[in-house]
Amino acid sequence: MGLADWLSQQNVRFVFRIKQSTHIYLPAFNYQPLRELGLTPGTSLFLRSVEVTHQPGYGTFNIAAYWQRGYRQHRQTQGWYLLTNLPCLTSAVTAYQARFGIEAMFKDCKSGGYNLEGAHANEARLLALVLLITLAYTCAIFLGRTLKNAGVQHYIARLTELTRTQRRHSSFWVGLYGTVWVAGLEFFADLADCFRRVSPHKLPYFQKGLRVMALIQSSV
Repeated sequence: MGLADWLSQQNVRFVFRIKQSTHIYLPAFNYQPLRELGLTPGTSLFLRSVEVTHQPGYGTFNIAAYWQRGYRQHRQTQGWYLLTNLPCLTSAVTAYQARFGIEAMFKDCKSGGYNLEGAHANEARLLALVLLITLAYTCAIFLGRTLKNAGVQHYIARLTELTRTQRRHSSFWVGLYGTVWVAGLEFFADLADCFRRVSPHKLPYFQKGLRVMALIQSSV
């Protein structure tokens, strides 16, 4: 019994992305790979009760195929082929899209933020650490949203790609590194003051930075 079969028996709703080389059985065409369905940008389809692959471990499921329409420079190189027991295309695509937010949260807790994978703690300490990270993560998100609403996130999340017009950093990233930005400014305060005296015409920018720092500190 495959995982998808077991989940169906447990009445668990699921969406798995599968490769376009996966074979499905269609009465008029016998077995054929998903790539032969003719999916193109801006199109979608939903197949109900399709036999998936001729290999053991699979069964009969719904297939949702979706290829997002390209817009200007934002184009997907390939479509999604989703194995699911959800009843329609919209619910399957919506459920799968939620995974991107979940993966972003995993990165925040790991390499992109708190380095949880490097803790090497036992079970009791790991549970305590997860609780602390949960509290810290929530505080960072609230702070990040406050800074974004105040319109000062560009001091923290500068653009690094010339083709982008919006910063893609999350509220968590802005909140977490906003406090780091303040700590760094405090650490280099004397050096910054020296630069200010050497270049007095930069004083208005220096004062803006101080106001932003004060806003971050008041929000912590």
